[in-house]
Amino acid sequence: MFTDYSLITEEAKVWIYPSSRKFYPNEIEGIEDKIKTFVESWKADDENFKASYKFLYNRFIILVADDENSPLTHADIDTSVSFILGLQQEYEIELLDKMNACFKQGEYVQYKDLKEFKKLLKNRAVTGKTTIFDNLITTKLDFENNWEISIEESWYNRYL
Repeated sequence: MFTDYSLITEEAKVWIYPSSRKFYPNEIEGIEDKIKTFVESWKADDENFKASYKFLYNRFIILVADDENSPLTHADIDTSVSFILGLQQEYEIELLDKMNACFKQGEYVQYKDLKEFKKLLKNRAVTGKTTIFDNLITTKLDFENNWEISIEESWYNRYL
């Protein structure tokens, strides 16, 4: 059941899907409608299940599921992954590649594969003070406190 994000508990599970490109202005309304429709129908027969989403920087799809009173099954997670795979195909983007780095350069969000990101660090085009997005976090609490942090405070600091 779709629930306002602010009403989801801090222990809720989070999945972050960074897009390999920014969504175009003419795609944004459609993608948001699709995400909301999916979240509304995800385990719709279970009134104890609460889910929400965020669509940030026209690039990140964040699914949030508070399954404390209604545990997610493998099939439920497979359903969400199938939804994301459908978006990938429809919009010709990559959403499931976890071997990338998303970081801010000024007001822009950059998406680079890890190999290219390491080169940027080596050439000092990106520094330890650069804000990076930790897309591997798994709870709402971590999302709210540790998603956008400096490289030196993140697990990416091993590449400095």
